[in-house]
Amino acid sequence: MNQKINHYSNWSNSVVVRYSPIEGKGIFAVNIIPAGELVLIIEGEVISGGECELREENDNNVYIFWNGDYYIDTINTDKIKYINHCCEPNCEVLDRDENSLNLVAQRDIMEGEEITMDYGYDEIYEMCNCKICKPN
Repeated sequence: MNQKINHYSNWSNSVVVRYSPIEGKGIFAVNIIPAGELVLIIEGEVISGGECELREENDNNVYIFWNGDYYIDTINTDKIKYINHCCEPNCEVLDRDENSLNLVAQRDIMEGEEITMDYGYDEIYEMCNCKICKPN
């Protein structure tokens, strides 16, 4: 999706962590976040593919994002690590630079709504219980 990102807004203060009906904890909008707004910057420790595999296997670390070249481990962050998967997400992840990514609202996100993204890997769809993945 090619949408203009409003880099001047800072919605990170309008995002809070709460218990989620999807899974464990999630992140939620405190205010309405308009479509195209930069919701959060995804930052963390930049690691190699090999280190990513080690952390996933040995530490069960599932808080790692891939920016196309490098992996970004967000386990030590206070918000983005809690973003849950949804097959009909309200946010998408867009390129930023080699050390970070942008989480951008795909549509208006309502106050109190959980902020979600499509994780985009095959195994998630096997575990997903949404209407798209498990219609009955």
